[in-house]
Amino acid sequence: MSEEEAAAAAALAALLGPAGGAARAAAAAAAAALSGGAAGRRLLAARPEALAALAALAAEPGGGAARRCLLNVSGEAAAGGALLAALPALLPLLPGAEGCGLLANVCREAAAARRVLRALRQAGSGLAALLEALRGPGPPPPPLGPLLCNLSQVAEGRRGLLDRSRCSIQRLLPFTQYKDSVVLRRGIVGALRNCCFEHEYHEWLLSDEVDVLPFLLLPLAGPEELPEEEMERLPADLQYLPQDKQREEEPDIRKMLVEAVMLLTATKAGRHTVREKGTYLILRELHRWEKEPDVLSACEKLIQVLIGDEPGPGMENLLEVSIPEDVEQQLQRLDRQEEERRRREREAQACPQELLP
Repeated sequence: MSEEEAAAAAALAALLGPAGGAARAAAAAAAAALSGGAAGRRLLAARPEALAALAALAAEPGGGAARRCLLNVSGEAAAGGALLAALPALLPLLPGAEGCGLLANVCREAAAARRVLRALRQAGSGLAALLEALRGPGPPPPPLGPLLCNLSQVAEGRRGLLDRSRCSIQRLLPFTQYKDSVVLRRGIVGALRNCCFEHEYHEWLLSDEVDVLPFLLLPLAGPEELPEEEMERLPADLQYLPQDKQREEEPDIRKMLVEAVMLLTATKAGRHTVREKGTYLILRELHRWEKEPDVLSACEKLIQVLIGDEPGPGMENLLEVSIPEDVEQQLQRLDRQEEERRRREREAQACPQELLP
């Protein structure tokens, strides 16, 4: 940082202090303008006193400039410590769009997600205020999806969403097909996928009380007409879909949906339920339609589980199987090789062929 930039940052921090009034508002506006560029964001991220002052101002009437500035700066890793320290001042911004976006950026890492969850519990609301925003009356803020997804990367967040007494997970399910915001939809699907890592909840998730499977499969289903005997094997929500039915348009969301179903097959009981509900039929048609290599690969792995033999004794729960270190390293190596092969194929397809003379 140059001496001029350091002096500007120090002056900005002083203006954002307790002097109050128009000086603070003007300084917040200047900070918001500064945060519009990468150099300005880095400068502000390195001034924790300025971020603390902005956080104090953000929840006040007329704090819009401070909120915009913090949202911009929250994408900088260097700002994380100061923003986490300011959580008591930032939580009142929830569940507004700027507050959700800011905290979604802050809690990308697991340790930060735990701190945000702890702060939410200490504030007394936990995840309740975030989940309540899904119910309206207006549309949910799109950054709420990434926030829930990031919080669900840790066990505390997943179990908060899986709280049976609050019917929390049921509030997420309709948003697997939410058309008004791909950001919200992607985050919700990511949160559901993360929750499926908790295998002790699988039986409940697949039961009629939650019935998560149709919500995961419906975005993967297309308009294909199946024979009558196959159609009857599907859950009612997946039967006789209209001819204009479209699959999820975002490849990364399709991949997460397939991965969520894959996780639900970790236990013997889960595999039985997923098979019995005709999941293979949806995956078969998806595989015929799919063009994205990563989604195809995830689809093929799930199909292998659905049509393959049951694991041997001691391996019934695939999430609890201990993989020897040398085998895990070999699998990781094979995954890297496969990813490199797909990358070369994508690059080859993207490069136009030279015309022969």
